Amino acid sequence: MPENEDLVEKVEKGEKGENSLEQRQARGRRLVEEMLGEETAAETIAHWDAISPEFSGYVIEFLAGEIWSRDGLDRRTKSLVSIAALAALGRTRALELNLKFALKNGATRQDIVETLLQIAPYAGFPVTWDALARLDEIEPRETTAS
Repeated sequence: MPENEDLVEKVEKGEKGENSLEQRQARGRRLVEEMLGEETAAETIAHWDAISPEFSGYVIEFLAGEIWSRDGLDRRTKSLVSIAALAALGRTRALELNLKFALKNGATRQDIVETLLQIAPYAGFPVTWDALARLDEIEPRETTAS
């Protein structure tokens, strides 16, 4: 196929494709900055780098630069799906980050609550409770004065 031959030729010549490592890294960093803001993104990436530069690289290049950059779902939906999975798995550190992403990506507090309530019968009420409590720390529930 000519298209594949062109790609092989570019690789053999050392040309960068549309999905080169450098492009995925740049795309991933830009996406994290958009979802957290530049300052918080820099702090978060620095934290990942301090723990493990390899881990940080995978998160930026693969998770953000490849998976989160796909066109199939909008960011709000990706955030809600991620929250459901992370809550079900009990991964509170990543859940906290993804709750912040979701709010930046257009999800409302109520969208997140509904997502978490939906997983309760499948993943368990304790993980739902934990996730709702984490959400309340990040985005407190508004109460009306009686």
